[in-house]
Amino acid sequence: MSDSNPSPPAPQRTLDPVKIGIVSISDRASSGVYADQGLPALQDWLARALQNPITFEPRLIPDEQERISATLIELVAAGCSLVLTTGGTGPAPRDVTPEATLAVAHKELPGFGEQMRQISLKFVPTAILSRQVAVVRERSLIINLPGQPKAIAETLAGLKDADGKVLVPGIFAAVPYCIDLIGGPYLETHEAVCKAFRPKSAQRA
Repeated sequence: MSDSNPSPPAPQRTLDPVKIGIVSISDRASSGVYADQGLPALQDWLARALQNPITFEPRLIPDEQERISATLIELVAAGCSLVLTTGGTGPAPRDVTPEATLAVAHKELPGFGEQMRQISLKFVPTAILSRQVAVVRERSLIINLPGQPKAIAETLAGLKDADGKVLVPGIFAAVPYCIDLIGGPYLETHEAVCKAFRPKSAQRA
């Protein structure tokens, strides 16, 4: 005899919305000399990686330290739980993104920069010249990323072999738990793009 009162379907989880600041830092792109590639690369990767509804706050600005710091402060004040920058992290005189980022930091997280350089060193020996940093300001995580779209994706997602096995973990695997710890929204990823890591005690049922 069939059950005339089937169990109701389980309620769907409501995903936390998240506001993300994306900042491309380039004198030439911001002045229109060439088309910026950083903002589209960041937005595309994040939209594929995260399940959460995202509001992006994009900024395209020149390599000016005070302007970069002011933009980061503005995005944090606007409620961005995550702010990603691209560009301006090398040793050239106009590369001042790390200095501008550290100037607004409440805490520094050296492991992010260390891991990005480990990933990039798999491709080019000049990765040791990169000076990316990551910091916490209030309840926001700010991370400097490389300037090239390919390098952005590699450092966020990590490196995999032909069978999809992770060879070097990307930095984004640690981002959702970091944002948990500083009081931000609960971020959930599409594992085919990036599998986030959390201790079992921090995972939602």
